[in-house]
Amino acid sequence: MRPVVRGPCPVDEGGTNVAFTHYSQARKALIQRLGEHCSYCEMHLDSSLAVEHVQPKQPPGATQPMPERALSWDNFLLACTNCNSTKGDTDVVLANYLWPDRDNTFMALVYSEGGKVSAANGPQQAQAINTIKLVGLHKTPDTAEASDRRWLNRREAWDMAQDSLHDLMCCDTPEMQRQIVRTVKSNGYWSIWMTVFKDRPDVLSELIVALPGTNTAATTIW
Repeated sequence: MRPVVRGPCPVDEGGTNVAFTHYSQARKALIQRLGEHCSYCEMHLDSSLAVEHVQPKQPPGATQPMPERALSWDNFLLACTNCNSTKGDTDVVLANYLWPDRDNTFMALVYSEGGKVSAANGPQQAQAINTIKLVGLHKTPDTAEASDRRWLNRREAWDMAQDSLHDLMCCDTPEMQRQIVRTVKSNGYWSIWMTVFKDRPDVLSELIVALPGTNTAATTIW
C-alpha cells in the first residue's frame, strides 16, 4: 500500500482553509495531491474514484452524518468502489489500523507472486492484518463478489511487472525504464512494481517520485 502525503487542507485565494459544504468537493484537490489511484488497492481510476472517509461520516447508530468527519480534509482519502464498499461504515479505532497517509504502509504489507497481499512480520503486523481485512485486500475470486476483480488485477500487474523486469534485463536502456514508469502511472499497483524491482534501485528511485503524493520521506529504508 503506497504511503502518501495528503498535505494540509487547501486554501482559498485569501489563504483561508477551504470550507467544504459537501465532501465530493474535495475530490479534485485529492486527485491533484495523490493522483488517480485508490489509496488502498492502488488501482488507477478516473471517473469512479470516490472521496473516502477514513472514519465513516455516519457510523453505525448515528442518526445523521457527523460534520466533523463528513467535511474534514484530514478524514479524506481516495477509494475505488470495492475498497470503499468493503470498508463500509465500520467505525474504526484509528490506532488499530495502518493508514497510507499516516504510516509506512509499504513496509508493513507484503506483495507476492499471484497478486497476494499479506502482513509483514513485525510490531505492526496486527494492525496490518486489520487494514487488509478492512478493505478486503485478502479476498480472492473464491471469496469475493463477481464484480470484485482486485485480486485478478493485482495478479495481472504482477505478471506484467515480471515481464518488464525480464525485458529490462535484456535491453537495459533509459527508454525502457521510462516505459516502466509510464506503465505504473497509467495502470497503478505501485507496490507490486516496487516489490518486483526491489533489486533495481535505479528503477525504484524513479517509481518513488513517479506518482503524486508518494511519501518520499520514507525512501531511505526501502
